[in-house]
Amino acid sequence: MVDVEKRIPTSVILEGIVRDAPPEGATFAWLVGSLQERSFGIVVLIVALVGLVPGASTFVGLLLAVPAIQMISGRMQPVLPRRVAARRVSSDRLARLLGRVIPAMRRMERLVRPRWPIPFETTKRVVGVVILLLGGTMLAPIPFSHVIPILTIMLIAFAFLEEDGALLTIALCAAAVSLAITAAIVWGAVEAGRLL
Repeated sequence: MVDVEKRIPTSVILEGIVRDAPPEGATFAWLVGSLQERSFGIVVLIVALVGLVPGASTFVGLLLAVPAIQMISGRMQPVLPRRVAARRVSSDRLARLLGRVIPAMRRMERLVRPRWPIPFETTKRVVGVVILLLGGTMLAPIPFSHVIPILTIMLIAFAFLEEDGALLTIALCAAAVSLAITAAIVWGAVEAGRLL
């Protein structure tokens, strides 16, 4: 259950990362550790944003499987490959990047906030399964078929990040619709193939 009074907004955590970043630069492992339980939501959101780039949907669909499977297995934070975890971002670059993200996050926090308390661990596994399924639908070579799954994943990531049970319910319903649309498209393609 979410304690709204004690819960620290994600924007405040990001401000703390800018403030506490090591002078020599921050590794990805340090960043994930600093985000604590919010790390899955941030990672999924960033990967989903990349999925909006034309031609990146298949790669992103595969990439989303990594955090999704780790969420299903109940990990507290994403586990990055050693080479990725050791990569370093300069503190100045990190400050510039988060300087653009934090104001947007503050605006989002006005609308997306803890509502309808949710059991975090159980929800994490359900969200992982849904993200895995949505990521799988992005592998189909159908033009623009990735747009609805990507937007749905972003909505799920926002809801999960801020532990907003109301928004998460809406997002999971949108996921069910997205999966149904993809299933209908695939079924139609199979039936059309049989007629040829």
